[in-house]
Amino acid sequence: MHQQVIVPPKEAEVEAQDLKVMNEEDRPIIIQAYRNLLRTIKTPLNEADAKAIRAAFELATEAHMMQRRKSGEPYITHPIEVARICVEELGLGPTAVICALLHDVVEDTPTTLQDINDQFGNKIMRIVDGLTKLDGLHESENAQAENLSKVLKAIIVDVRVVLIKMADRLHNLRTIKSMPRHKQLKIAAETANIYAQLAHRLGLNRVKTEFQDTCMKITHPEEYQEIARKLSETKRAREAFIHKFTDPVEAALQEAGIQARVYGRAKSIYSIWNKIRNKGVPFEEIYDLFAIRIIIKTPLQTEKMMCWQAYSLVTDIFKPLPERLKDWITTPKANGYESLHTTVIGPEGRFVEVQIRTDRMEEIAEGGFAAHWKYKGIKGFGERAKTFEHWLNDVRETLENDTTGNAVEFLADFQSNNLFTEEIHVFTPKGEMKILPEGATALDFAFGIHSDVGCQCRSVLINNRVAPIFTVLKNSDQIKIVTDKNQKPSEDWLKHVVTAKAKTRIRAALREEKRVRAEYGKEILERKLRSFRVPLEENIDFLTRCFNFPDRTEFLSAIQADQVDITGLNKRFRAEGIRLVEIEPEAPQLPTLPDPNKASNKGFKPGSRPEVIINGEAGAYPYSFATCCTPVQGDPIFAFITTKDGVKVHRSNCQNAGNMLTNYGYRVLNADWGIAVKSEFVVPIVVTGIDTGPGVINRLTDRIYNLGINIRAFSIEGEGGYFLGNITLLVKNTDELNQAMTALRAFDWVKNVVRKEAM
Repeated sequence: MHQQVIVPPKEAEVEAQDLKVMNEEDRPIIIQAYRNLLRTIKTPLNEADAKAIRAAFELATEAHMMQRRKSGEPYITHPIEVARICVEELGLGPTAVICALLHDVVEDTPTTLQDINDQFGNKIMRIVDGLTKLDGLHESENAQAENLSKVLKAIIVDVRVVLIKMADRLHNLRTIKSMPRHKQLKIAAETANIYAQLAHRLGLNRVKTEFQDTCMKITHPEEYQEIARKLSETKRAREAFIHKFTDPVEAALQEAGIQARVYGRAKSIYSIWNKIRNKGVPFEEIYDLFAIRIIIKTPLQTEKMMCWQAYSLVTDIFKPLPERLKDWITTPKANGYESLHTTVIGPEGRFVEVQIRTDRMEEIAEGGFAAHWKYKGIKGFGERAKTFEHWLNDVRETLENDTTGNAVEFLADFQSNNLFTEEIHVFTPKGEMKILPEGATALDFAFGIHSDVGCQCRSVLINNRVAPIFTVLKNSDQIKIVTDKNQKPSEDWLKHVVTAKAKTRIRAALREEKRVRAEYGKEILERKLRSFRVPLEENIDFLTRCFNFPDRTEFLSAIQADQVDITGLNKRFRAEGIRLVEIEPEAPQLPTLPDPNKASNKGFKPGSRPEVIINGEAGAYPYSFATCCTPVQGDPIFAFITTKDGVKVHRSNCQNAGNMLTNYGYRVLNADWGIAVKSEFVVPIVVTGIDTGPGVINRLTDRIYNLGINIRAFSIEGEGGYFLGNITLLVKNTDELNQAMTALRAFDWVKNVVRKEAM
């Protein structure tokens, strides 16, 4: 039963005349947005919370008074909407509302953290601090990565920091159309690589789906619209099939006295697109465009029994595929997800995925973290809560032990390892279950038990058989770790672990070992510097730079390991007072510069290729086209400043775009096509289909040549009645490319035609 909406006490309300805003036109817009927020609060507020919400609203309104969003709206409407999302869509309470209203005031206005602390207390101040981006981000080379790593590390302080950040990102994505294209791409890449995965780990399924679909709409707009169109065209037939499946299931459940809702739920456009890419098949051959969901109303104590009874009834009607049964009720996922999944052969011989769960499981599956903790205090739920708490504690421990200071490295570890989607369940010798990412090794398991166990891991027994410590584990393996106090981690270990916890602890152990070696190296260098009669401390950093080491620890440990030859220091340096200076070498003879007028000299010649306008200027940047995604005139593009090869132009949906836009956003430039010239682009495509025998090659090539398009390279291979052809075309623009791909798809024996990405 839904709770009645209770309007908060009058202390939280606000009169229009009391509000300080920039102009009178904004006043009703802001008041309406604030009242919409208050209506979403379903539980009565105590007097202190009501006054704090009102105070936060007034402070934020005044602080943001002179600011507007890119869309032209008053800026204060953004924090108000973020607060509404926190309450209505994430299930958070008054503390989150206050922090959401204040989340941008320290970053964007003269208001300080001390001001927040003085007015709202330490708890609110700490959460707002976690939401505030790092100071001086414009001066940091890895600003974007540092900011994202700070968001992730905020889990240590309060997980609400991340949830409010989710709400902030949701609203920014919903209003992203007003942003420039290159900024949309950066936000989409960051969202897909970090926020969508984090939403998955926190069980926020609705949020994750919206993140993924919106990002796809930005990075792959044509594919998004194409799938959306086809889903719309097939909607009526899909609904008829769902009724044909659900009618007998509903009748069987009713006859058995099971109260349940049965319905078909369409899968997200992103998940359908992902299947098309991974399976290499067209939309028409993706049959599981929806899942049948059975939601049972039953007390906590009978949940498991009722779900299995429903499963039995479904499989009595439709034949199941036993290998596709997934029991996440007995062993929930790490994010607390519980459900029975099976695939059955439905009407017309089509495979249908069926998800069976209770109302409580459904609320946790869709609502995630907030719903999970709502049930935490209920009798019988304690054991179920442990799985999620274990993951959260494991993440916190990993974050607390990260002392590298390398934001890019930390971010890469965390997004690839802690945000895994597939899991395996393994066991200790005493039968305790551990959840690890797919691909984890016995060494990951050892570090999962304890950091010291991992560092001292000498060998392992897997299912009572001796195995290498780098063995990749499988579901249901039982592992026993054999330790040795003399064992130490090596650099090679980093190649054989996948969890962030293991990598963090190995790096910490290696750093400690390097620190010890550096102490010995320091003694060696001090003895050498005595011959110059100069002190070490005044010269160590200078020598570190001269020998091209990133820091003194690396330099000193390299000396101890005989990786640096310091025997000839007197030939390269001399003493001036207490400092060493480098002896200047004789000036080398300069080579003859090439004649710029010679035709053989290669250079940027405007007009010799399609014009690309970078950051609004034509010809301002010499550029080249990236080979990883082979842009063609007409493709959505962006420019990226490389460290060695100047500016590279990439397609917006390049497979490397996510990493570049997420971790190196400060190097991204806006790019648009300018004046078209008669140039040809080299584009590889992949054609797959049924091998109909002799003549396949001729029919493919003839169709391309008939369009007036040249083929630069062609190779084909086949096995088991299928063929795979790699064709490299020379086209002038995307219109020609799409024309060629459409023409090839017209063959009824051709199953798929896609552009090839460089590996």
